[in-house]
Amino acid sequence: MGFCCAKLCDKLFGKKDTRILMIGLAGSGKTTICYKIKFGETVKTIPTIGFNVETLDYKGLNFTIWDVGGQDKIRVLWKHYYSETDGIIFVIDSSDAEGLNDAVEELKKMLAEEELNKCPLLVLANKLDLKRRFTPDEIKSKIEYEIPNIQERTWKVQGTSGFTGEGLKEGLDWFAFVLLKKK
Repeated sequence: MGFCCAKLCDKLFGKKDTRILMIGLAGSGKTTICYKIKFGETVKTIPTIGFNVETLDYKGLNFTIWDVGGQDKIRVLWKHYYSETDGIIFVIDSSDAEGLNDAVEELKKMLAEEELNKCPLLVLANKLDLKRRFTPDEIKSKIEYEIPNIQERTWKVQGTSGFTGEGLKEGLDWFAFVLLKKK
């Protein structure tokens, strides 16, 4: 089937274009997760300066994933990516005890932005393959404590490993279900 015909079939039979913002602190594993989802393999990555954009067909959706760098100096630019976002994937390094407070604080600031009010949120508690880490339930409790109004939004915490792929399918399945229901 040619490219134009495939695009027409997608439009007729319901594939929906979806803009996803994947964000989190530097080193949380965003790019590793993005490539694991896209290619099914672990790819050696370098810190993202700026952003990466990947597309993925998943369960009736055409995800366009904006993987935005998380270094301190880049975070002030995050707001420029909020426009027309359909969903947020926020990646937290579950093995970084010092960074957890910063990550939740950045998440809190981001969720206060009006442009993101109606966006479902998938928090990926990444690096479950490491021995010293917070559990997804501990991260969920921390978020609920620090962001009491989080319950007003559709959200989920999913434990993952960008390295092994554990939990990624479950998180994306939930995200796709929510986004398809929303459209």
